[in-house]
Amino acid sequence: MKKVLSVLLILALVAGFGLVGCKKDVAETSGGREFVTIGTGGVTGVYYPTGGAISKMVNKKSDEYNLRVTVESTGGSVYNVNAIMSGDLEFGIVQSDRQFQAYNGTADWDGDPQKKLRAVFSIHPESVSLLASDDSGIMSLEDLKGKTVNIGNPGSGQRGNASDILTAAGINPDTDIKAEGLKAAEAAGMLQDGRIDAYFYTVGHPNGSFKEATSGTKKVHFVPIEGAAVEALVAEYPYYAKSVIPVASNYPGATNDGDVNTFGVKATLCTSADVSDDVVYAIVKEVFDNLDDFKALHPAYSVLTKENMLDGLSAPLHPGAKKYFKEVGLIQ
Repeated sequence: MKKVLSVLLILALVAGFGLVGCKKDVAETSGGREFVTIGTGGVTGVYYPTGGAISKMVNKKSDEYNLRVTVESTGGSVYNVNAIMSGDLEFGIVQSDRQFQAYNGTADWDGDPQKKLRAVFSIHPESVSLLASDDSGIMSLEDLKGKTVNIGNPGSGQRGNASDILTAAGINPDTDIKAEGLKAAEAAGMLQDGRIDAYFYTVGHPNGSFKEATSGTKKVHFVPIEGAAVEALVAEYPYYAKSVIPVASNYPGATNDGDVNTFGVKATLCTSADVSDDVVYAIVKEVFDNLDDFKALHPAYSVLTKENMLDGLSAPLHPGAKKYFKEVGLIQ
């Protein structure tokens, strides 16, 4: 008899949990608040404050949209794409080259195209930047041979960019340099401590890591990335373009005489085809309807226009983004 009662009690509890679950589902589909997360990058980069700026704008109208946006610091572009595809993140900031590679199944996704990846909009330009200590003697890419160079943590966009430009310059990242895999937040301190000779970082300017690195006692400078190697990359890959690092106006502690030539990509906001149109539409609308306010949140956004925020997108536009862009006449 006791066994029968125990079984009945367990069945009743299971049924009760089932009812609770049903109520939760009904709430979520009938006006319950939805929570979404934007994956960004390291806290010293521009991705993290970019995610914060977007979330701040949307959360001002949280009650209107029944939507709450949070931000997560992550390992960067590759991590963000993979987390979006697995459902661990709803949105992620991704370099334009990584968006192209993921959707087309190349590089880290070789033979495994991420066909559910969707573009939302592009954001600021990002320059592939190389900072070296003055006493390292590194004045060009060729001088990196035999040196200790941080090329970026696994899963970051800058690691791929560094590998691309080193290879184009005839430098093998595995044998010609001592390659470190540090996050950008660690690299500035390591350079000032003399434990690395230089580090790559693909980022919008001004940037906290470079401000830290150029403000220490050890003298440092930005190394130009130019010449045949850059010409070859820009010609081969549609997501690369020449750019300039505004050293003079942003990093007075650097020993450069002026601005420095390099190349770069764009930061883009991505999502999954599985994320609802309403959620994506709300995020796009708040950013684009308040673009002047958004641009005021970081100097890297100063060059943004509604038109150029549709550049650099290689994955299909999410229907929620497309709906807004059609409403305001940005696309047909």
